[in-house]
Amino acid sequence: MKLPQNKPLVVWLRWNENSRVKVGRLAFKSKVFFEFDEEFLKNPLPISPFQLITRPGVLSGFQPFLEGLPGVFADSLPDGYGRLLVDRIARSKGGALTALDRLAIVGEAGTGALVYEPDNSFKNPRGPLNIDDIAAEAMAALDGESEEVIKKIIHLQGGTGGVRPKVLIAYSEENNRMVTTSDAKPGYDHYLLKFAAKQDPVDIGAIEYAYWMMAKIAGLRVPGAKLFSAKKGPGYFASERFDITDGDRAHVHTAAGLLGIDFRTPSLDYENLLTLCMKLTQDMGEVLALYRVAVFNVIAHNRDDHSKQFSFLMSRSGEWKAAPAYDLTFAEGPQGEHFMSVAGEGRQPKPEHLLKLASTAGIRPAEANAVIEEVTTAVCSWKKHAFEAGVSKGMTNSIAKALAVFSSRN
Repeated sequence: MKLPQNKPLVVWLRWNENSRVKVGRLAFKSKVFFEFDEEFLKNPLPISPFQLITRPGVLSGFQPFLEGLPGVFADSLPDGYGRLLVDRIARSKGGALTALDRLAIVGEAGTGALVYEPDNSFKNPRGPLNIDDIAAEAMAALDGESEEVIKKIIHLQGGTGGVRPKVLIAYSEENNRMVTTSDAKPGYDHYLLKFAAKQDPVDIGAIEYAYWMMAKIAGLRVPGAKLFSAKKGPGYFASERFDITDGDRAHVHTAAGLLGIDFRTPSLDYENLLTLCMKLTQDMGEVLALYRVAVFNVIAHNRDDHSKQFSFLMSRSGEWKAAPAYDLTFAEGPQGEHFMSVAGEGRQPKPEHLLKLASTAGIRPAEANAVIEEVTTAVCSWKKHAFEAGVSKGMTNSIAKALAVFSSRN
């Protein structure tokens, strides 16, 4: 699992199986150092334009809460569930891991276009996957299951973050066959598949699927999604990966990584997010798309809206756009507030706060009002979508009660 002492980690942008660009090298000696590759500097790409400006020389002094890494590489690190599993294996071997060790374990199995060599990711036998077996193994890994099971889940997990167990898979609708990402063939779609955490209701997957349907009607840019059937409960939610299109990959960077901030701490207003979007994309259409996500999060009571829940995609030509919205579900934030405040208000944002946010972002009042109306109308259809997805009556009514609070503020 550990890199040999003083062994550098080479960073690549892998656009597809036949095309990749060497970005540079990471090294660790009491702290992290990074150096761009000379060839990369001849035709540089803005992989992290605010925190890691492309220039020659050895760079260091990155934030400790990012494990001493530049934010763009810290985005590749597993956190939450995935980090817990990796650390469990490391402890069993009697050794502590550096940030570079963790990136090497992600290797080529992570999301986005960034890959790391040497690749120390855990490999698995090829062949079809059984979704209920994976769900059981994902939970068993938390309870100290065998090392082989934990390694299998770490490989499938691919460096994804969050508290809920999740894995990366590929699925063929035509053949009804699920395989690992590395076993995928043309015609397979790539998904991020989620399972319930121990504290989640059994229908958490159905709840997120109902939210996905609401978000589509609300006009949000969302990836495709499926609700895979399960032996117990209404199903497992899977979101189609927006970083892979027909075998080509996009470079993904979270807002937290772009700004070099700790996503665990509520420190941003949505105004900061929209300003970041404009500076990065130079496209008012992208800002308006992200504003619609902010409105949805407020009206649909998704308060787990921290800075890692928003990402941007860079093409191989270096152009940026806002990524589709993800992790849209009913969620409480810290002490019942949004991670990101809305025009300074985090506990009970009202339409007036959303309109003020629009104004600061340069969105015309008529456009903002139209977005608020469209999203409100979509969220009013919650019970319909909850029924279609198989959400229990108890959870349907409980969420409906919470959603009605925003309407009462009008």
